[in-house]
Amino acid sequence: MATIHVDVVSTENSIFSGEATFVALPGENGELGILPRHTPLITRIKPGAVRILRANPDGTASGEEEFVFVAGGILEVQPGTVTVLADTAIRGHDLDEAKAIEARKLAEEAMRNASSDIDLAKAQSEFATMAAQIAALRKFRKK
Repeated sequence: MATIHVDVVSTENSIFSGEATFVALPGENGELGILPRHTPLITRIKPGAVRILRANPDGTASGEEEFVFVAGGILEVQPGTVTVLADTAIRGHDLDEAKAIEARKLAEEAMRNASSDIDLAKAQSEFATMAAQIAALRKFRKK
C-alpha cells in the first residue's frame, strides 16, 4: 500500500512528521480527504481537526490515528507529501476543554463590548476558533 509523508508545523514548532495512509482536514471550501498520489493542491484551511491515519513501516495502515487541532493556515499537497502550515496547532491529547470553553466565553464578552468593527471582527474570529476547538475536542474524545 502507498503512503504519503505528512508534516504539520506551526509558528512555534513541528507538531507531526511521519508516514500516513490518509489525511483529513477542514479546507476553506469543506472537508478534504488526502490519499497518496493526490493531485497537487494549495488551499487555506479553517480551524478544526487534522486527522492523520498513521502507516506502518511496510506501508500498511497501522490503525493509529493522530489528531491535531489547527486554528487555520495553509495546506500544500504534492503527490508524495502533505504539508500543513498552521497558524496555531495543538496535539489532540494536549487540548483542554475547560480552557477552550473559558476562552469562548471571553470572546463572547468581547463581541458584546466591541467598540469598533476591528474589535468585533477580532472577537468573532477568536469565538469561531474556540468553538471549532471545542467541537474537534469533543469529536476526538468520543473515539
